Amino acid sequence: MVTAQPASWRSVSISAVLFCGVTLRKCGRALRVWEGAGFARYAPSSALNVRTPALRRRSTAMDKRTLGKSDLEVSALGFGCMGISFGYGPAADRQDGIAIIRAAFEGGVTFFDTAEAYGPFTNEEVVGEALRPVRDQVVIATKFGFKFENGKQAGLDSRPSHIRDVAEAALKRLNTDRIELFYQHRVDPDVPIEDVAGAVKELIHEGKVKHFGLSEAGVQTIRRAHAVQPVAALQSEYSLWWREPEQEILPTLAELGIGFVPFSPLGKGFLTGTIDDKTAFDPNDFRNIVPRFTEENRKANLAFVEWVKAFAERKQATPAQIALAWLLAQEPWIVPIPGTTKRTRLEENLGAAEIQLTADDLREIDRAASQIEVHGARYPERLQQMVGR
Repeated sequence: MVTAQPASWRSVSISAVLFCGVTLRKCGRALRVWEGAGFARYAPSSALNVRTPALRRRSTAMDKRTLGKSDLEVSALGFGCMGISFGYGPAADRQDGIAIIRAAFEGGVTFFDTAEAYGPFTNEEVVGEALRPVRDQVVIATKFGFKFENGKQAGLDSRPSHIRDVAEAALKRLNTDRIELFYQHRVDPDVPIEDVAGAVKELIHEGKVKHFGLSEAGVQTIRRAHAVQPVAALQSEYSLWWREPEQEILPTLAELGIGFVPFSPLGKGFLTGTIDDKTAFDPNDFRNIVPRFTEENRKANLAFVEWVKAFAERKQATPAQIALAWLLAQEPWIVPIPGTTKRTRLEENLGAAEIQLTADDLREIDRAASQIEVHGARYPERLQQMVGR
């Protein structure tokens, strides 16, 4: 078996049949693909002459990072799996979802993020099936904290008994014996955070969970939870487009030794430079209810994206790669989790790990960002009320 170079998995013609359990022949050259019990690397034929976008590609194995003072080591970029099943329009085909997750692993990603709320439930199943052959080589994060009625969210529920029920159900859906990182998805004001942390502590003692995390929690909640059970990571929104965590959250995490996992590191897609005021979203795309994504606000916010595009061109990169590289340059314990259902976007995102921004670059980006007003709230009011507690 021939081991491919890190970037060589990116062949469109190969990816269309990846993991199908056969040996392919194309232009007289054999390509070995998915073999069922594990991942088989493959050597592409130069005769394929497949063109790829002009963007940065990984040339080495992805660097690893440790989330805070925990011993949880993950790839510098994780993979957010939510969009495969939830949030951005119709769910992807199950096999396509499995394929993109496996492609992310082949590209060096070892950190995969899911939740019972994504689907609900189906996203965990897809992640579990996709990663089963490489389970011991990856870190899986999932979440608890909501209750569901008739397949829809019906409020918050972080009672200790419910946390245990969610953990047991998630273990089955993920087809695993442990959850490396178990987040409270949103803080439940009706359940003391000490009780929540204590429930997760018991699961850690039993070996069913390895680390405790919080999502969109406020500073005081983080401190109280951390006093009962060390918090390995906080997951909240953070990007060039949303920098509020810099005010209180990041200093607190640095003080306590907690890692930070930014979701929506590409501004829900806006920082890719592929969305403008004329973009039409699927009726089921949650961006339809986000104030920042009204047509008027998208038009007003294009100024910053155009600046990022120009900066990226000078760095021979894409806007998305600059946005991710900027996050990686902030702290060594920050691990963004961009997600996608498209192979080309996956390749693009992974290329960000190769970009080194200088101190001058970072100052230039900060100056530009400070001079451009971002229009529109990041959540509608009812969802905003659930964050920062």
